[in-house]
Amino acid sequence: MLIDPESLHNNLDRLEEIEKASLRLVVQALYDYRTSAAEIFQEESDLVADIGEDITREALDTMGMSKIGQRLFGKIDYKRARYIFHPEYAIKQALFVDSKAEKVSGSGTATLQTSQFSLMVRQVRAWQTVEIPGDLPSILQIRGENYISTTVFVKYNYKEQESGINVLNSITVAALPNGLLQERYNPTADDTIWLAGRNAPSRGEVFRVRLSFSRLKKKATWRVQTIPLPPNLFVWSE
Repeated sequence: MLIDPESLHNNLDRLEEIEKASLRLVVQALYDYRTSAAEIFQEESDLVADIGEDITREALDTMGMSKIGQRLFGKIDYKRARYIFHPEYAIKQALFVDSKAEKVSGSGTATLQTSQFSLMVRQVRAWQTVEIPGDLPSILQIRGENYISTTVFVKYNYKEQESGINVLNSITVAALPNGLLQERYNPTADDTIWLAGRNAPSRGEVFRVRLSFSRLKKKATWRVQTIPLPPNLFVWSE
């Protein structure tokens, strides 16, 4: 009944299908919760990054999903070992959903650390070609069981009012490709979905990179979805 995630090496279209279904789940959860999300942004006094993490967890907990009794580790806001059921197969998945919150001026990118993805970062940086591997395994093995790793990023785009109140403007949700899809999404340093991150190697800062939503969307339109706030309706971008 269950397929082995290792079989996805030879079926990348199925892997894309799994990631698309996972993105739909997260988008639907956040769309259903968007009114509450806007209210929380205006009323809470916590750091916006903390508010975003809370909203993501609450939205996904409200939605609910299948669960495998296996703890996942890592510096990502929401982690769930779960089953994915499809008419033709079922598979074990390690779902990771991370949250960012930034002013609308920065809505085109998300800054990531290597612990949050399984792709190799291939890009030109300071006129040098770099290849930095992601630290998250493409297939996560726990107690002898394989789980396909899936990472979704949620970006809360807000405006800061003169009164100090933060107003949520939109929510961007992006499905970052699994490392098995390297050659489809980032085959070379010149054909990339990445921008230079906000870290200074000269000061010994940890490597970070920015995911460009526009570049990812050019590769696969469906991988980046933007949820507007009420009364605007959401339309899936295909």
